[in-house]
Amino acid sequence: MEKNRQTAYTVRMETALYLIPVPLGETSLDRVLPAYNHDIIVRIKHFIVENVRSARRFLRKADTAIDIDTLTFHELNEHTDERSLAHLLDPLAAGQPMGVISEAGCPAVADPGAAAVALAHQKHLPVVPLVGPSSIMLALMASGCNGQNFAFNGYLPVKPNERAGKLRQLENRAHKERQTQVFIETPYRNAQLIAAIIAACRAETKLCIAAGITTEQEYIATKTIGQWKKSPPPDLAKIPAIFLLSA
Repeated sequence: MEKNRQTAYTVRMETALYLIPVPLGETSLDRVLPAYNHDIIVRIKHFIVENVRSARRFLRKADTAIDIDTLTFHELNEHTDERSLAHLLDPLAAGQPMGVISEAGCPAVADPGAAAVALAHQKHLPVVPLVGPSSIMLALMASGCNGQNFAFNGYLPVKPNERAGKLRQLENRAHKERQTQVFIETPYRNAQLIAAIIAACRAETKLCIAAGITTEQEYIATKTIGQWKKSPPPDLAKIPAIFLLSA
């Protein structure tokens, strides 16, 4: 993805809403994103982003020749007023391609960018997902858990009693339906969540912890709850992580 990177083909670009994945951490773009993405990114002038600062940083890394000041950024996050969504895709409707960029990984997956995608479908505007890293899929691939039947549950409740109840519910589903249960947590609460899982779940239940995927801090391990009690994970307080429960 470095400046002036060449490809062996000519990219045919349609006017669409492009879903642009970004690295999951401090990782070389060449390791996780295909050259095709670069050739799309440099031709887009309007971006829908979760955070303008981090989006600008990503685009500079994608190609130093991009003139950031000529681009238009529309923020879409938990603070966005729903009334402002009506005109979010006006550039696309006028014939200009747009891109969606999240903070990390794939846009619209556990990400507010989903609202932009839903709006595009409502307006019958084309949507094109680009290839890139998904922490959920990579964790599932590396976990050894059932990848044929799984569910992503997002964030669990923060209150201890509610969280313990939810964990037992997910554990029961994992055993009864043989369905891997996937969930996430804010990095600074990783330790509390791990402690809650160990306290709430049965000794034979399997837990995979996949943290810092594709980065130098990568840590992936699957053990039973009983084994985790004897050999706890390292400190993951500042590292994004995915958690998987399975029978």
